[in-house]
Amino acid sequence: MTEKSSPRVAAPVRADSLSHNDPGHAHVIADAVLGGLWTRSELADRLLPHTGPGQADELATLLLAHSPRHPTGTAADLARLIRLLPPLPEPPLLERPLLEPPAAPVDRPPRWPVPEWHTPGEVAAALGLRPSELDWFADARGWNRRAADPLRNYRYRWVTPTRLIEAPKPRLAEVQRRLLRHVLSAIPLHEAAHGFRPGRSVHTFARPHAGRPTVVRVDLARFFSTITAARVRALFATAGYRHEVAAVLAALCTTAAPAEVANSARDWTLRRALAAPHLPQGAPTSPAIANAIAFRLDTRLAGLAARLGARYTRYADDLAFSLDTGVHRLLPAVTAIAADEGFRVHPAKTRVAAAHQRQRLAGLVVNHSPAAPRDDFDALRALLHNCARTGPAAQNRDGHSDFRAHLLGRIAWTGAASPARAAKLKTLFDRIAWQ
Repeated sequence: MTEKSSPRVAAPVRADSLSHNDPGHAHVIADAVLGGLWTRSELADRLLPHTGPGQADELATLLLAHSPRHPTGTAADLARLIRLLPPLPEPPLLERPLLEPPAAPVDRPPRWPVPEWHTPGEVAAALGLRPSELDWFADARGWNRRAADPLRNYRYRWVTPTRLIEAPKPRLAEVQRRLLRHVLSAIPLHEAAHGFRPGRSVHTFARPHAGRPTVVRVDLARFFSTITAARVRALFATAGYRHEVAAVLAALCTTAAPAEVANSARDWTLRRALAAPHLPQGAPTSPAIANAIAFRLDTRLAGLAARLGARYTRYADDLAFSLDTGVHRLLPAVTAIAADEGFRVHPAKTRVAAAHQRQRLAGLVVNHSPAAPRDDFDALRALLHNCARTGPAAQNRDGHSDFRAHLLGRIAWTGAASPARAAKLKTLFDRIAWQ
């Protein structure tokens, strides 16, 4: 008599086979956590690929308990600390059927009117790419960091010691513009956001604060580079995309700078941020993504302003408040809210101006109505007069490739809030003899 075969049962699978107390794994974890903001949520996001279910939050909490601020030492120093942390509770045994295929991911209805792409293949088709091109532009294997300059997807240029322009090359830029038109334009923004929005400008950003007793300007440090790929991925997931689709969309909009570029930053925290996948300043998609991710920040700061009887607007990384009294209550709360939302206030760039002082926001004086400073108007008027007298070539000392367009742009900026100023400047411009 043959013995009946016993039924197949689910085999227990350990979710995590490595401990942070293991020397090699401690170094891997140290490298992962140093590449971003030192907050519980950000740490847990970066720890998740290296720990078991439920353990990322536990380990993030332990790290913050032992080092409340971002460590200043090396990865090796942090790895030694990680090895000394107490062991974490074992992750649960996951019951996984041996013969049944994994369940298909459940589709969620889109939260906003975005295209319904269910697979990376559908993303590639919608963007007019072959699957191999999608992998290349999404930098699926980290090519951009290792490739020689001609093969990289981005060009890099420092405009200040702390501001790096990471400009995508034409083909990737076009892919990003398609994402901007079809996906990002459907994501709602807070009313306080004025930067990079149709119908908004620095004038609409500054106008609510004109003629107010006290105007406060607060700057967010490293606004784009501190927005990690994990946060961008979460934004697309919130829109309703499956994990694998959200991941590829985020990868198309973020990048990690090559080592020689990141290491050329003067500040070590900026080096860390640039070396990890982040939102590049210079990509067509970055302003819209930054505005969308800052929605909670805008909501909380607008609520704070309302409680203090203040007004609040934001233009990219510039936060503006105007109020009668209460600056001593406003500034600490703004700093705390920004940190809680994954941003950092640059204290050296905070400006508080009373009505008897020059109140400036985004280059505009707002003591009465938003306008370019009088000395800017005088300087441009003198330049136009000299162009008419000696010719534009002699006055183009900075070597602008299109000096005519440059002057027209300055006239538009300087005269935007004053038709009388604009008319005077345009009259002087019309006297210039262009060859």
